[in-house]
Amino acid sequence: MDFVVVITVVVAIFAIVNPVGNISFFVTLTQGYSREEKNAVIRKTIFVAGGVLAIFALLGNYIFELFSITIPAFRIAGGILLLTIAFSMLQGSHPKSKVTDQDKEEALQREAVGIVPLGIPMFAGPGSITTVMIYISDATSTATTNWNFIIGVYLGIALIMIISYILLYYGEVLFEKIGRMGALAFSRIMGLILAAMAVQFILEGLKNGLLAGL
Repeated sequence: MDFVVVITVVVAIFAIVNPVGNISFFVTLTQGYSREEKNAVIRKTIFVAGGVLAIFALLGNYIFELFSITIPAFRIAGGILLLTIAFSMLQGSHPKSKVTDQDKEEALQREAVGIVPLGIPMFAGPGSITTVMIYISDATSTATTNWNFIIGVYLGIALIMIISYILLYYGEVLFEKIGRMGALAFSRIMGLILAAMAVQFILEGLKNGLLAGL
């Protein structure tokens, strides 16, 4: 197993999922919950988010074939999407593609906040789904399937979910330590990393597209 692959995937998914930046939202949504209820919410969040990312990683290539989408075109479109999310993070706000005011309102009226909006779209949103699909498509786009890379993607998803679980479990303590400003600063750093990755996706998509004559 190439651990560089795992690290690359973990950094990319961590930047877009941004579990540290989501701590304040988790704390707000679970105010008044008992420890057991919060633990149940965390488990649902991790299960749903991890499951969604794994499913889209598995079905990504079939989706490309179904809609006749080329990998270079998807890389460019995905890069643009990630770039818009990165700009929102740099400005210190949650991107609209991840959560809406209506999501927040509905979440406060339901117990299943671990499914919506925490699991989807906060942790497993368009950006993270696009990222894993791009990585899997890269591993299968050549004549020989790069199984090390594919396994690395799934290990990366699993590792991010473990990290997210730990961060959410100790969310209240961490939130007291870093505060909203600390979470905001971290989100901006992740936004900068994500912006660089988005530009890389776009450049590689353009390069591959031109080479393929698309």
